[in-house]
Amino acid sequence: MNIKGKLTVCLLTIALAAPLSVASAGQPRSGYEYIKQATRDMQDDDFENPGLLTVEKGQALFNTQPGDNGKSCAACHGTGGEGLDVKKIARYPVHDGTGIVSLQKQISRCHVNNGGSALPTNHPDLLSLETFVRNRAAGEPVNVQTDGPMVPLLEKGEQLYRQRYGLIDMSCQHCHDFYPGQMIRGQKISQGMGNGFPAYRLDIGEITNLSQRIEQCLTLMRAEPFEADSQDSLLLQLYIMSRSNGLDIETPAVRY
Repeated sequence: MNIKGKLTVCLLTIALAAPLSVASAGQPRSGYEYIKQATRDMQDDDFENPGLLTVEKGQALFNTQPGDNGKSCAACHGTGGEGLDVKKIARYPVHDGTGIVSLQKQISRCHVNNGGSALPTNHPDLLSLETFVRNRAAGEPVNVQTDGPMVPLLEKGEQLYRQRYGLIDMSCQHCHDFYPGQMIRGQKISQGMGNGFPAYRLDIGEITNLSQRIEQCLTLMRAEPFEADSQDSLLLQLYIMSRSNGLDIETPAVRY
């Protein structure tokens, strides 16, 4: 049996292993609580956490002047990002009056305003900048807006979270509400919170933000992934981050 076949059997086994009356996730718990102690130790050690290499790369880009007539992010926010407002960072994704704006999108806008060229979503440089900026707010509780114009958007995001996808016919809710703490591929299923993203993923050996993680999950469910800039991706990211409200930002978390 190939790897995809084994994964399908594994996921279906989980879905049948507990009754449908299993309680939902309840109080939000960081993925940190579900990883092995060795992985926690790696995340907590600034010399061992592989995600900090991306933070360093992001800081270098933060201090780089784009183009001949541009200015660096550091010109406004300091060489170490000390001028950034960590409480504002903890609010992302935000609503700008027209729609959802992710932290990466806001960084991209600033990059263009500073004289740089537009970078596509999830471009390696933009991902590094996102990781650096988010890391500046490490320890700050996630605080995504849940009232006002966010209400209908969160409702749509929740619908996507509960929707079944792909050949496996499972939703995000199946794993992360019904079965947190159960095992899959030698790892515990978490509640799927977003407070650690961008995070370093040990199984693929690279930093991954929330939109990329959603894409990876949909692929595992044998579903067509959302486009990175799509409204569905933004809505699902928004809902997942709102579920993480109150949890400390851990970027870069280390996850399997």
